[in-house]
Amino acid sequence: MAAPLAAGSSVAERNGAADRSQIDRSTLPSELESDANGEGTLNAQRDAPVGGQAVLEGVMMRGVSNWALAVRKPSAEQMGAQERSSLQAATGEIEVSTFPLDSAMKRHRVLRLPIVRGVVALGGSMAIGFRALEISANAQLPPEATNQEETPNQEETQEAQEIPKAVWAGTVVVALVLSIGLFFLIPVGLTSLIKGQLHSSVLFWVIEGVLRTTIFLGYMLLLSRLRDLRRVFEYHGAEHKTISCFEAGLPLTPANAKRFSRLHPRCGTSFLLVVMIVAIFVFAPIGLPAWYWLVATRILGVPVIAGISFELIKFAGRNRRKRWVQAVMWPGLKLQLLTTREPDLDQLAVAIAALEAVLALEKPGELSAADLMGVEVVA
Repeated sequence: MAAPLAAGSSVAERNGAADRSQIDRSTLPSELESDANGEGTLNAQRDAPVGGQAVLEGVMMRGVSNWALAVRKPSAEQMGAQERSSLQAATGEIEVSTFPLDSAMKRHRVLRLPIVRGVVALGGSMAIGFRALEISANAQLPPEATNQEETPNQEETQEAQEIPKAVWAGTVVVALVLSIGLFFLIPVGLTSLIKGQLHSSVLFWVIEGVLRTTIFLGYMLLLSRLRDLRRVFEYHGAEHKTISCFEAGLPLTPANAKRFSRLHPRCGTSFLLVVMIVAIFVFAPIGLPAWYWLVATRILGVPVIAGISFELIKFAGRNRRKRWVQAVMWPGLKLQLLTTREPDLDQLAVAIAALEAVLALEKPGELSAADLMGVEVVA
C-alpha cells in the first residue's frame, strides 16, 4: 500500500515553527541527556522496539508487526531529465508504503532462544532491507513511455520501470559471498601463509583478528569517501535522529528530531564492529587445524558470531545509561561518524513519515510482553 504526501506542504506543516522553536531543556523528559561531545545534541536514554534503515532517497522503519518505507520521488522535471546525479536531491512527493511483518519467532519457541533469535532476526532484517532498497531504487526511475500501435491516435502511456528481480537476487548473493570472503576467508587465508612461523594458536587468532578488524575499518573508511553514498548516509542520520526522538517521547517533528545525535547504540554499523571483535573470541578455541577446517569454521561460524553480537547490541541498547556499557560501545558509536551525515529538515520529514506510518498501525510503547515476544530490532 502506497500513499503520496505533498512535496512542499508536508515539510512546511511539520516545520511551521522550525526556525523559531527551541527546545526548553527544563521541560525535557528525564530520559534525555546531552551528548558527551558537547555538540549540543540530545541522546535518548531508553530503548523502543523500532528500527530502520536508510535507502535511496528514503528511510525504512520497522516496528513489531509492520514496516513502512518513505521515499521522496523525483519531481516531474527530474523525471524528464536524461540523467540525474546521485548527489542531487529528489524534490518530488514523499511516497509511503506499509507492509505487514510476521516474525517466525512468535510462532516457534525454539527460534526465541538466545543467539538463535539473533540469527533469525538478522535474516528477516536483511530480507526487509533488500526489499526496501529495491522499492526505493525503482521509485527513482523515470516512467517508460509505451506507444500503443493498434490505436495510432492514442497518446503514449507511462509505465513504471523496475529493476528485474533476477538482478536483485544476484546482488544479494554477490553481497553475501563478498562479505564472507572479505571479512572471514581473506584474513584466515593471509594469516595461514605465515602459520608455520607462528608456532602458536594464540598468536594465529590474534593476528587473524587484528587483520580482519583492519580490513573492516579500511572498508568502512573507503565507503565514507564515496560521494555517491553521501545522501544515503544523510538519510541514515535522519533515521537515527527520528528513532531517538521517538524514544525520548518528544513530538515527531523535523525541528525536534534535528536536536538529537545522529549516532545510535543499536546501529548496524556498531553491530558489524562487534561482529569483528566477537569473531576473535569465537575462533580462539579452534586452534590450528588443517586449512580446510579453518575455512569451514570461518564460514559455519558466521551465524554463531552474528547471534552473539546481536545479543550484545540489544543488551547495550537496554542498558545504555550504565557508564561501563557506554565505554564498551564508544568505538562503535564513533565508527558511525563514517556512515552517517547530518540530514536536512526535508530528509528528517521523510524519516518521520516512515515512522508515523508504523505508529499509525501499532503502538510499541503500549504493547504487552506477549506482543513483544521474539521482537528484535536493530536501528
